[in-house]
Amino acid sequence: MIKRERIFPHPEIKVNSGFIKICHIVLITLVLDGCAFLPLGPKQAARTSPDFVAPVRKETDRTFPDFVAVVPKEGDTFSSLAAKYLKDPSWDWFIEEYNETGSLIPGQPVIIPLKPDKKGGLTLRGYQTVPVLSYHDLSPVESKKMTVSQAMFEQQMGLLKEKGYRVISMDQLFDFLEFKGSIPAKSVVLTFDDGWLSVYQIAFPILKKYGYPATLFIYTNVIDSTPKTLTWKLLQEMATQGIDVQCHTQSHRNLALPEKKESFRDYFHNLERELSECKETVRRKLNLDVKYLAYPYGDTTPLVIEMAKKLGYRGAFTSKRGGNPFFIHNYRVNRSMVYGDFTLSEFERNLTIFQEHTPK
Repeated sequence: MIKRERIFPHPEIKVNSGFIKICHIVLITLVLDGCAFLPLGPKQAARTSPDFVAPVRKETDRTFPDFVAVVPKEGDTFSSLAAKYLKDPSWDWFIEEYNETGSLIPGQPVIIPLKPDKKGGLTLRGYQTVPVLSYHDLSPVESKKMTVSQAMFEQQMGLLKEKGYRVISMDQLFDFLEFKGSIPAKSVVLTFDDGWLSVYQIAFPILKKYGYPATLFIYTNVIDSTPKTLTWKLLQEMATQGIDVQCHTQSHRNLALPEKKESFRDYFHNLERELSECKETVRRKLNLDVKYLAYPYGDTTPLVIEMAKKLGYRGAFTSKRGGNPFFIHNYRVNRSMVYGDFTLSEFERNLTIFQEHTPK
């Protein structure tokens, strides 16, 4: 029998196969012993000697087609997990709501869905509704029906923050209505009508303070028209800092009715001009694509709706009070007007975010 030898890099060192087997056994034993050491919990760690160095724990996750199971570490937040796994830290709410927890505990696994869930906000108990709030003018001191005081507006925005509401953009709302994406359970949309200077002087700083997006529906004829209205320059500044500028028509006429002695032919032509000229003016002045319309006085008809569709509007708003489920008509979306004489309790009553199924 020929004795087998294994040649190592050094040509003069030769080791027989029996020695190799012994080394293998020792190595395997050491590896298995190492595997027996599990990461220490807080109580165990407290009992170890000062010079004991616990093994560095790598982040644990398991990826599946629709979700990732993650064991968070110290310092992780919902925002940091959303940034890593969903590529957007603002989706922290998505992870928080899915796991039905308000806090992230190191070592306690969480699930991160990789696809939107609860499209339309449907659950076994009922369905989500989204309140859209409508403001007009604001004042440093006084409150009137169509004018909200600065102090009250500040309190209302603070209440949204304190009670955990999430202010979403107009695009997010319509993605929700069209079953294209999920939104936070306590979503709210903020809108302002006409184009008053007070929106820049009073509302804009408060919105920036809380990081809230908002939509300003302007009628283009009023811009730059008086000292009390916004200018295109101010609108440009606001548009670069979270304010979405959309259309409230060109002249703020009632779209639903022909004017006195206006023939149907003229009415049809003027209706088209009101909707198209507003879009074109905003595009020319601000380089923005208008997709949404707020009907003056909240009035509309099937003809107005079809004209809005023809001209490329994605959706439009009435002034009917109430929340919006996913099945609301895209061109009859509800908006709840906030009056200047509202108390905080009356304001909060307009924040309906869920409709339970009524058993028969």
